[in-house]
Amino acid sequence: MTVVRTAHRSFAGISLIFATAMMAQASSVQETVDENLTSIEVAIEEAGLASIASIDHARLAAAEGVEMPPSRVQVFSDPEINTSILKENIRAGLDLPFRVLSYAQDGTAKVVHTGSDFLEVRHGLSDKPALDMFSQRLADVTRAADGDAAPIDGLSNDYGVIELTSALSVAEAVENLTNIVMAQDDTVWFGEIDFAEEAATQGVELPEAVLLLFGGPGPGGMAMAKFPSIGLDAFCQKLLVYAGDDGGSVVIFNDIAAFAELHYGSSAKPHHALNQRLTATFEKALQ
Repeated sequence: MTVVRTAHRSFAGISLIFATAMMAQASSVQETVDENLTSIEVAIEEAGLASIASIDHARLAAAEGVEMPPSRVQVFSDPEINTSILKENIRAGLDLPFRVLSYAQDGTAKVVHTGSDFLEVRHGLSDKPALDMFSQRLADVTRAADGDAAPIDGLSNDYGVIELTSALSVAEAVENLTNIVMAQDDTVWFGEIDFAEEAATQGVELPEAVLLLFGGPGPGGMAMAKFPSIGLDAFCQKLLVYAGDDGGSVVIFNDIAAFAELHYGSSAKPHHALNQRLTATFEKALQ
């Protein structure tokens, strides 16, 4: 009996040491993710760029009882660069403004950002000076935390874009979409960007185009649990509403499952379920 008790104590002691070590590692990774994000925030301010939203995916998800790896995204903007890119293709607004994600994957802290190559391929852009300016401004920020550009292997023109059309004007569509999104009790609103209004400050006339930023921390956390890097593009959810050729409006947003496939080579049920939920919600608002 004594031998059994001694063995049990030893096993329990080893388990406690292992658990303590794992907690310490997790805490260290979280600290690194936070430090990377802080250095990015400082670099944004020093570069004179405008901070749009800072979203802590993991802590927001935890508040909803959902566990996922550390993940924080910073959204920031430069109206001059936005305008120069949108002049060529207004749909590129779906991937503007700048975004950098600090996150953990398999116990390691990483940083990823949306690069100009991604914009060029997904939206068929050819204005090299505008793309170079985007890259330079992004480099001013990302050099503060060593990171990688989002994957482009498998990327193609209009990859992962879900599109809806409506007879509603842009203003009407934005109002209806905002109302229906905010009526959901599991959704957080992060803001909006009026690209046409921004362009006007640069002396440029663009079609009406508004980007809506929001997300559901609980559903989003479940979708990112094993796919944290999709927090760069799929969360928060970005909804671009722009003027259609017929006087109505066009609404485009990201296919979450497609981005999981792009980043990880596979997708899961939560991604497809969210695609269905979002599409049905937006279609209702656009009727």
